[in-house]
Amino acid sequence: MNPADLSATLLSVVSRIAADRGTPDLGLTVNDLVLERPRNRDHGDWASNVAMKLAKPLGANPRELATEIAEQVRTLDGIAAVDVAGPGFINITLDAAAAGALAKTIVEQGDVYGHNDSLAGQTINLEFVSANPTGPLHIGHTRWAALGDSLARVLKAAGAELVSEFYINDAGNQMDNFAASILAAAKGEPTPEDGYPGAYIAELAKGVLASNPELLDLDHDAAIAVARERGYELQLGEIKKSLADFNVHFDVWFSERALHTTNDDGKSAIDEAVERLRAQGHVADIDEAVWVTTTDFGDDKDRVIKRGNGVYTYFAADAAYYLSKSDRGFAHKIYLLGADHHGYVHRLKALAGAAGDDPTKDIEVLIGQLVSINGARLSKRAGNIIELNDLREWLGTDALRYSLGRYPADSPLTLDPEILKKRTNDNPVFYVQYAHARTHSVARNAGESGVDRSVFDASLLTNETESILVGVLAEFPRIVAQAAELREPHRVARFAEELAGSYHRWYDQCRVTPMNDEEVTDVHRTRLWVNDAVGQVLRNSLWMLGVSAPERM
Repeated sequence: MNPADLSATLLSVVSRIAADRGTPDLGLTVNDLVLERPRNRDHGDWASNVAMKLAKPLGANPRELATEIAEQVRTLDGIAAVDVAGPGFINITLDAAAAGALAKTIVEQGDVYGHNDSLAGQTINLEFVSANPTGPLHIGHTRWAALGDSLARVLKAAGAELVSEFYINDAGNQMDNFAASILAAAKGEPTPEDGYPGAYIAELAKGVLASNPELLDLDHDAAIAVARERGYELQLGEIKKSLADFNVHFDVWFSERALHTTNDDGKSAIDEAVERLRAQGHVADIDEAVWVTTTDFGDDKDRVIKRGNGVYTYFAADAAYYLSKSDRGFAHKIYLLGADHHGYVHRLKALAGAAGDDPTKDIEVLIGQLVSINGARLSKRAGNIIELNDLREWLGTDALRYSLGRYPADSPLTLDPEILKKRTNDNPVFYVQYAHARTHSVARNAGESGVDRSVFDASLLTNETESILVGVLAEFPRIVAQAAELREPHRVARFAEELAGSYHRWYDQCRVTPMNDEEVTDVHRTRLWVNDAVGQVLRNSLWMLGVSAPERM
């Protein structure tokens, strides 16, 4: 019996009691009967506070209601004991067979174990990184890439229909300055004012010249156009490769330029966005400029969307982009932004309100804090940043992804490279990966000794460490649902570490492979299922963090 089964059983019991008391419809679902693991294992496998929640609606004393629920649950198959504690907590102990049966279920479900439908029906657009395509990705992007990709995986595992998106800021003055920098480097001239310094610009200039040898013979405007387009193509290609090497993948790469492109009527998406906001009643014409009255929705000031000279502001592109997400069917939008973007929170939420959405429900703006790594060196190519590529080559993708993923996004973070490079239990990613590799080692040794999974008898799992281990395995779907609901993928990492610890303790006490000339028994065969279930859940956890699950270490 897994937690979902037990919650469904509790729902049935509670609904029956409510009907008997004259309240047949409480409007409850399984999600309203969340079970918790008691801190003290002597208090059982699972605990529920459902009696305290329902006492008032049913006009009952909480402890008396808990006792009534306990009496009915106690008679059900798979339940070893039910006790009432304190003001009305219900502590439930499963019998060994009912609890241990989960191991077989996990192996049979494989990669989808832990997936759930807690966010089913939600359509989400998750935007993260969204760096300017004018230079390499840096250490800040590294954290947002790791967190954003892990969050995307967790949200999908919780049943959401999700698209991960990279917004390419490929319009505006920065692209002109980028092109001028490349052209100057190609000509051997100094970096222009407001240009981009760094050896990477010289590398891009070589790439542009290689594909466009006529560059230096063109007039200035034509040469700038070539440098801009080819340089942009090369730099965006490097960004995509850096992210792919970091095991980060986007479903959509959205170009800001698309918002400026005019249709057959001569209007751009930005033009149409202003008209749509005006139709909502939140646009005002003041001093020849066009304003969006975002203060109506909690912004600290109204925003200019079109200047008096007819030029659109950056806010205009933000508005058109937001509306584009709605037009593409995303009822919910999540923005993961860096620590220097606090000012965007009220602005984006106000924009959602001006567009006719609910700022409290339809948009989330998550602000991540800064990360530093002791001993990290500035990029030789860029000069003034710490590059993602350098960090990955120095510490490895797995160490970086796991370490960045195991902390909340809103906490400043300093990583110690000496720990990340250790192959000891002090290194969290090594600790979890080693546990996974150990499950494969155990399975290989078991196979060589004639142990297979031809028999599964959960009643044979009587060791205390087995009860604890299976209990941890049972938590995984709840952890995934919670991580998705709270937008906190680090919960999966911390769970994986707990599971690894429980597995190592089980390994020390329970043998899967017979010793010496000992005969293979059904205990060994059943324990192999448990071993393989742990491997599967560790593998699923690491996948959600974008980290590999090695079979040998």
